[in-house]
Amino acid sequence: MSALRVGVLAYPGCFASEVFGVPDLLTMAGHVAGPDGSGYAVSIVSPRRRVAAAGGAALDVSPLREVDVLVVPGFELGPGLDVDARLAPLAPEIAAIRAHAATGTAVVSICVGAFLLAEAGLLDGRRATTAWLFADELARRRPGTDVRPECLVVTDRGVTTTAAFSAMYDFALDLIRRHSGADVARTTARVALVDDARSSQSPYVDARFLPQPGNAFSHQVMRRLDQDLAARYDLAALAEAFQVSTRTLLRRFADETGRSPLEYLQSARVRRARQLLETTDRTVAGIAAAVGYRDPGTFATLFAKHTGRRPRDYRAAFRRTG
Repeated sequence: MSALRVGVLAYPGCFASEVFGVPDLLTMAGHVAGPDGSGYAVSIVSPRRRVAAAGGAALDVSPLREVDVLVVPGFELGPGLDVDARLAPLAPEIAAIRAHAATGTAVVSICVGAFLLAEAGLLDGRRATTAWLFADELARRRPGTDVRPECLVVTDRGVTTTAAFSAMYDFALDLIRRHSGADVARTTARVALVDDARSSQSPYVDARFLPQPGNAFSHQVMRRLDQDLAARYDLAALAEAFQVSTRTLLRRFADETGRSPLEYLQSARVRRARQLLETTDRTVAGIAAAVGYRDPGTFATLFAKHTGRRPRDYRAAFRRTG
C-alpha cells in the first residue's frame, strides 16, 4: 500500500499543537508499522507564504498541493468572542478547503476548525461535531447541520469533524486503524499513552461554562429545584408554588428552555453526582440517594445516559484527590 498523503492546513492564529499533533502520531505509527508497513507522507500547507500560529509561533509551510486527506486545525476561540470577526481574514483558507473537497479529498477539522468547514459549505446537510463548548454556536450558525455535541469524531460522506484538542488523537488513531490496521493503531496508542477506547465527549462537559437558556420564570423554577435535589419530583406542588397550573408551568418552562422541569432536574442531579464522584469516597448508592434516587440501578442508567459512562467508570476516570 502506498503512503497516505496528509496535508495539514496552517493559517494565522491556528493552534500549533493541532497542526503537529496528527503528523506526530502518524510518524509514531510509521515507526510501529516498520519498513514493510504502509506509511504517511505529511506536509504542512498554506495558501500563504508566512503563517504565525496562536501565540505568535512562526510555522514553516509549503504551497497547497494534492493530498488524500486535508486536516484543518482549530484556532483560539473563547466564549463571547466574535466568530465572524475571527473567520473574516481566512477567506483564502476557506476557498482552499472548498477546492480540496470539490476534488474528492477527504477533509477533516479539529475542534473549532469545524467553523471553517462550515463557512466553506461542507457541513450543510451533514452530521458534524466540534468542541462541546461551541457546539451550540455551530448549530445556531448552521441550522442545516446536524450537530452531535456528544460525539468525539463524526464522519459523514467524506467530511470528518472532531471534538476539542485531544480528539485529534481519536481521529488520528482511526485513520491509522483504517490505513495501517488495528494492531498498528493499538500499539501506537500504547506507545503514545493515548486512550484508544473513548467514545464520547459527554463525560468532559462542564455545564458551568454552557449558556443557560431561559428567562426569569424558568430560572426561578430551576433555582427551586436546585435547592433540594434529593426531594421527590412533584409537578403539582411545583406549579402551586408558582401559582400556575401544571399545564402552564410545563408550557412556559418548555417555551423558555426547550425541555421540561423534570429533564432539567435530572441533568442537575447528574451534575451534582459527578461532583461527588470526583471529590468524595461516598458509595455510588449513597450518592444516588443524595441526589434523589433510591434505586442505584435507576441512577446508574440515567447517569450513563447523560455522561456516556457508568458511575464507577466515571469515578475511575475523573477522581480528584487532595
